[in-house]
Amino acid sequence: MVFGNSFTIQTRGFSDVVNVTSEVQLILAKSEMESGIVTVFVVGSTASISTIEFEPALSQDMQDRLDKLVPSNLKTRHSETWGDDNGFSHIRATLMGPGITVPFAEKKLILGTWQQIVVIDHDNRPRGRKIFVQVIGE
Repeated sequence: MVFGNSFTIQTRGFSDVVNVTSEVQLILAKSEMESGIVTVFVVGSTASISTIEFEPALSQDMQDRLDKLVPSNLKTRHSETWGDDNGFSHIRATLMGPGITVPFAEKKLILGTWQQIVVIDHDNRPRGRKIFVQVIGE
């Protein structure tokens, strides 16, 4: 069986990390499935989905490392072409990827004790982000 649903979150940009684990678990509960996989996908080319121990210090560490890897002041052809100065956000999102797959059993996501599902919005401004969740299972 396949079930899909979406939700929207507000972000601050610049690799803002937002915990969406509870929203994904709610959609899984609505699916009424016992076991299978959940795909979590962010719609857009300047954000990514991952897992992390969601706590303020580690979220800041993640932002700091991403800024060292792909600086927000990076000159890009994209930014020169479109004038939106967000070429760096496209690169960060491409390196991290727009989605993940998480298994579930007994109607619960299989995640580590401190592991949460997060959206990381790399754009250079606050945004509303649509997250699509697809549940495949039985």
